[in-house]
Amino acid sequence: MSDPRVEQYARLLVERCLDAQAGWQVMLKTSPLARPLVEALVRGLGRRGAYPIVRLSWAEENWPFAFTWAEEAPEEAVGSQPALEARVGEEIDAFINVGAPENVYEGSTLAPERRGALSEANRPLLERRLRLEIPWVACRYPTPALAQAAGMTVEQFEDFLFGACLIDWDEEGRKMQRVADRFDAAEEVRIVGHETDLRFSLAGRHGEVDDGHYNMPGGEVFYSPVEDSTEGVVTFAEYPAVDPPDEVSGVRFRYEGGRIVDASAESNEEALIAKLDRDDGARRLGEFGIGCNPGIQRHVKETLFDEKIYGTIHLAIGAGIPSIGGKNVSSVHWDMVKELRNGGRIECDGEVVQENGEWTF
Repeated sequence: MSDPRVEQYARLLVERCLDAQAGWQVMLKTSPLARPLVEALVRGLGRRGAYPIVRLSWAEENWPFAFTWAEEAPEEAVGSQPALEARVGEEIDAFINVGAPENVYEGSTLAPERRGALSEANRPLLERRLRLEIPWVACRYPTPALAQAAGMTVEQFEDFLFGACLIDWDEEGRKMQRVADRFDAAEEVRIVGHETDLRFSLAGRHGEVDDGHYNMPGGEVFYSPVEDSTEGVVTFAEYPAVDPPDEVSGVRFRYEGGRIVDASAESNEEALIAKLDRDDGARRLGEFGIGCNPGIQRHVKETLFDEKIYGTIHLAIGAGIPSIGGKNVSSVHWDMVKELRNGGRIECDGEVVQENGEWTF
């Protein structure tokens, strides 16, 4: 029997996240493993009079089989998109990325510089999304690979995914707006935790509440800090930093004048350094996010969920978010989750506003 939650999920993505309109060309990027959701999404777009542009591949790639092609293509070709692919990115009216990997490490054998070149070639579409020129949503479909990475059975991961997504988003939005109002009024934020004491400015910046309109699951309040303001040390000791196919443990950064001047990791440090050195903007702080989703209480090595864990924050190196004032430009945007529920705190202009993962205002 089909799971009725798949249809609910598809309606949420089409009707709330995108609010798809008649005549829109909507790119739907996923894998064949997500067939039940793909079909439900295509039906939902059809009911709205929108046109699905379905792209299927087996990995989290910028376009189908890009990793396989890049293994053999000349180096000069890897850094550019075919004209037709670039035109698709320019012409689409909305974008849905349904992560449904067969293997979470697919593409990991491709040389880091080639993966970097592929990302750079895809930067125009990334920038369209970050500027919110088009409605877009990133989400996941429960596959055995995602369940295994999370340490769950497929059935457990299904319950986890739908439990984090199929909630009252209007009510959660009201709760998160209160958090955004407090941080909007702040000049400086300080994060204190295990081997962490980091400061940055939000002066002149405003936050955005993701109440189920950008990512699914939603459940975060996020900012782009002032680009040259970050100072101090942050250590992501609790959880690995995951950006498929890369997984790096024990990441530690030291910031001076807004830039990472010292970086290390306990494992896979070469992948971390390769991304930091990808372009001039990769060593700046592009995003500060606050996890607020009550349905997510554990880390599952899937950043789309992990960055929303209630009582955590996440910091993204690389590209800022222009729609909320971010000016940093990079082909990198890597979110890393910091646990604050065990001895951590957040201060706004010297006032403690969150301690041990709970709000104090």
